[in-house]
Amino acid sequence: MASGLIFFRRNQVMQTHEETSRQGLVVICGAGIAGLAAAWWLQGAGWRVLMVEQADALRDGGHMMGLSGPGLATVRRMDLVPRLSELAYPDMGKHIYRDRLGREILRINYREALAGIEWLTLRRGVLVQELHAALPIRDIAWRFGVTVQEALNHDSGVRVTLSDGSCHEADLLIAADGVHSPLRRRYFAADADCLRPLGYRYASYEVQDSLMLGKDFLCYAEPGIQTEYYGLCDGRLAALHVWRSREAGFVAPAQRQSLLRACTARSFAGVSTALEAVENPQEIVIDDLVLVELPSWRQGRILLLGDAAHSLSLISGQGAGLALASASILAEELERAAAGTIAPSAAGLEGALARHDQRLRPTVMRLQHRSRKLAPMYVPSTRVGFAMRNFVLRAMPDVLLKRYFASGLKSEAQALAALA
Repeated sequence: MASGLIFFRRNQVMQTHEETSRQGLVVICGAGIAGLAAAWWLQGAGWRVLMVEQADALRDGGHMMGLSGPGLATVRRMDLVPRLSELAYPDMGKHIYRDRLGREILRINYREALAGIEWLTLRRGVLVQELHAALPIRDIAWRFGVTVQEALNHDSGVRVTLSDGSCHEADLLIAADGVHSPLRRRYFAADADCLRPLGYRYASYEVQDSLMLGKDFLCYAEPGIQTEYYGLCDGRLAALHVWRSREAGFVAPAQRQSLLRACTARSFAGVSTALEAVENPQEIVIDDLVLVELPSWRQGRILLLGDAAHSLSLISGQGAGLALASASILAEELERAAAGTIAPSAAGLEGALARHDQRLRPTVMRLQHRSRKLAPMYVPSTRVGFAMRNFVLRAMPDVLLKRYFASGLKSEAQALAALA
């Protein structure tokens, strides 16, 4: 299998000067989950890697995420599961749902409900840090505080000019620069032509644990908005707000706390208290829940990867997992196309990128359909809809929970089958 070849190459100690000169060069724009995973797999497959990141350091923080299905299978192949398991939150303990007056709507013991279901609950920043730690740093060139200024496709590669003035003749440029990818906007499509808003915004941040949650989860829900708190076991909470919104687009850091004050004005009093306790409001993350839909993820030697190619939104989950799986599939197809040489021919690379698309697209389409299907009921917008959902949850929580997770597991099983 191609993955076996990748690990064989990773364990090679010496290469001749001639081999090194014939290695393919990949420039990866974006040191998030997709970019770091691509660097790990492609370096292991014998490629030279140049990482370009706009920020001055790895980005920390981000909301809580669950890693299961294709993503968990991929980090297992990377031998990262033992370390990630040490840093994961066992299953977030009890999940308690309350209304805006603090009255309990529902209480679920996830230690029982999720028995036998394999997944890891992590902070997104933790996964980024561990992917970075797994990289052979000395074998990868890094450029922090730098952006791609220009990418020019030609017959034998892509000429990449960086904002530091350097120019690189690369075999492949990977744009892993997120859902609002500047490279996608420049070389593929305007945001208006590929971003599909789901009618929500979200905000995430960390704050001191004034609720004494420990390892538990607490959600305050009301029509049009819900606020979730995850106990981080270190005296802090990870907060996530998701609300219905007709507005979309960038929110300046200085305006984010005031926007959240307005959105949570009718919420439970403790929500406002927690929001005002944020130490650095500039670190609040606010974004839209959107899907990215494109007929192709490649233009010549420029390839979109992760959220830049096919954002799924947190409604269906699996965005990080699919980015991880996508990187491993890309390396497998490039290794197959190389057929024992250091780098594939132009025709071989074209075929590898086409096969990467063919293997990944059915899973992306299935999960994006799931996001669109779940979006109308994700946060009920009316009092009637909210009351009906609460009634159903109280009446038969075990049945609904089993159905929900059975549906999720079925989607993950199908995703794994499609990516095999």
